[in-house]
Amino acid sequence: MARVKALPSLCATLIGDVVGSRRASDRAALHRRVAAALRQVDSDALEPPAFTVGDEFQGSYPTVGAAIDAALTLRLAVGPEIDVRFGIGWGQVTILDPETRIQDGPGWWAAREAIQQTARAQRQPGLALIRTTFAAAEGTRTDVAAVNAALICRDHLLGSLDERSLRILEGLMTGRTKKELAAGEGISPSAVSQRAARDGLDLIVLASQYLRSLP
Repeated sequence: MARVKALPSLCATLIGDVVGSRRASDRAALHRRVAAALRQVDSDALEPPAFTVGDEFQGSYPTVGAAIDAALTLRLAVGPEIDVRFGIGWGQVTILDPETRIQDGPGWWAAREAIQQTARAQRQPGLALIRTTFAAAEGTRTDVAAVNAALICRDHLLGSLDERSLRILEGLMTGRTKKELAAGEGISPSAVSQRAARDGLDLIVLASQYLRSLP
């Protein structure tokens, strides 16, 4: 008896892939660390992100903002040791098999197109720091170019940070104060504030808040 297909619905789809995973000295450890990070971003997901094949993972979210926020949270959780690229899509998604949750549809095609575009961009010297691209099914959104403009600028800032600034940024994103972060780093609150201003950390936090609000 044929399975009944679920009705299509619009949602944000997320595909992530570990960059250069084949060169990792301990791929099992890499896999465990990414899996732990995936559990940090499953609470708001429609389909919690999970590994599919190799070091690629997929999940879906109710809004583009939620998917973008999940991608950034994942990136900060595993970086800079583990580098991940993302494709975020928007469109209809059909559940082909309710038991196995196998899915298809323009939403997933858009996410696949987006992560392929991310990979192509990384091969261009001027765009080498790009890690996140957004694409939408035809006729579903008018903000694709604007979202990608914001993501390109944010990725460039993120890719320019050293390890300490990445740790401080992750702390700021989770609501920790600069005084708390300074204590953890063994530096003065003034040094944290100076670093945040110099490296654009406060700007990244603010931009992320705006992006998180996207429908």
